[in-house]
Amino acid sequence: MEKVLGFLKQLSENNNREWFQDNRKWYEESRDKVLFITDVLINEISKFDSSVRGLSPKDCVFRIFRDVRFSKDKQPYKTNFGSFICTGGRKSMNPGYYFHIEPGSSFIGGGIYMPPAPVLKKLRAYMADHAKDFLEIGNEKDFKKQFPEMYDDKLKLAPKGYPKDHEYIELLKYKSFIYSASLENSVVAGPNYIDEMVKRFELLYPVNAFLYDALA
Repeated sequence: MEKVLGFLKQLSENNNREWFQDNRKWYEESRDKVLFITDVLINEISKFDSSVRGLSPKDCVFRIFRDVRFSKDKQPYKTNFGSFICTGGRKSMNPGYYFHIEPGSSFIGGGIYMPPAPVLKKLRAYMADHAKDFLEIGNEKDFKKQFPEMYDDKLKLAPKGYPKDHEYIELLKYKSFIYSASLENSVVAGPNYIDEMVKRFELLYPVNAFLYDALA
């Protein structure tokens, strides 16, 4: 993984098409490594979450090319590799498992990120009736050690249809239901990074299982 981190570090310092074309082989080798890691993770995760069995790594790994049409930042490339492992792949908007490789900013996560309004409405309705079950997952000792808090992406006011004094209104304000944990460079570049990610993903499985039940 050191070569992947090395490529991304150099890309962040030379984010232009000329450098990228000159180092395209390095990029392709790095992407192949990420595809390989994704394939291994799919196989490992499927041991405790059968919903990801048979996924193609290419359906999970995000493109490195940025869409700059409507962005003030015209840098053409992302400076990270990311992969979202879930039923239907990265474009499905389903709950899943994410890993992000970036020098000094690597992390893993799980859950559902910015679901469309009809999906979010369904999730909130289920949360309102099963909040205790969801909160128990987040408060489990080993889980909380790795994932102390949920990603803070919330409404300021109560969502439509819920009173502001609802017992679980703070939970219902969330627009995403995501937990994440950072990965130090020493972990990402170490010999056991796959095992380290799998252990954390297994802790996240109950979150995704709960979210799938909410969407059923």
